[in-house]
Amino acid sequence: MDQPQINPFLKSALEFGPILGFFVAYLWLKDRVFTIGGTEYEGFIVVTAGFIPVFLLAMGILWKLTGHLSRMQVVTAVLIIVFGGLSVWLNDERFFKIKPTLIYLLFGGALAIGLMRGQSWLQTVMEGLMPLQQEGWMILTRRVMLLFFGLAVLNEVVWRTMSTETWVYFKTFGLTAAIFLFFMFQGGLFRDYGLEEEEPGE
Repeated sequence: MDQPQINPFLKSALEFGPILGFFVAYLWLKDRVFTIGGTEYEGFIVVTAGFIPVFLLAMGILWKLTGHLSRMQVVTAVLIIVFGGLSVWLNDERFFKIKPTLIYLLFGGALAIGLMRGQSWLQTVMEGLMPLQQEGWMILTRRVMLLFFGLAVLNEVVWRTMSTETWVYFKTFGLTAAIFLFFMFQGGLFRDYGLEEEEPGE
C-alpha cells in the first residue's frame, strides 16, 4: 500500500522545525532562571522540557498525514522521551550534553554487535530506504559504526572544553552537518553496490 504523499516543505518543517525551535528558544531563554514547584530551573532545562512535547506533536502530525513513521523516527522519539525526561528530572544540563555521547555509543555499539553476528542492523533500521547489495550494507554499517564512535568522542571534547552556547551551535548544526557530509561522501559505495529498482511490468 502506497503511503500518502505530503508537501516536502511541510515534511521538512515537521522533521526539523522542533530542532530549530529548540535552538531559537535556547538563545532567548538561556540566561533566565524559572522557579517551578519551588525548584529553580535554568533556561536550558526549561527549553529541553518544552522540546519533548513539541517534537512528539510534530511526529504525531507526520504520522497522521503519512500513516507511517520509520523505525529510526520511532527510536529517536523514545530516546528523546527517556533522555530528555532524565535531563529535566535530574535538573542538570551536563546530563543533556552527555546525551548525544550516550546515544552515539549506544548506536555504534549496537551496530558493532550486529557486525559480529554477520548482520547489518543498519539495513533493518533504515527499512530499505537505500537499495544496496548485502556486501554494500555491511561496508556502510562498519563506516556508520565508526562515525558514531567518532561523533561520541567529538561531542565529549566540545561540551567539556567549550561554552554551553558553543555546544548548542555544535549540536544543532555541527552534528547534523557531519552526518550529512558523511553520507555525501558515500557516493562511490552507493554506485558500486546499489541495486537498480525494477521497472513496473518487468
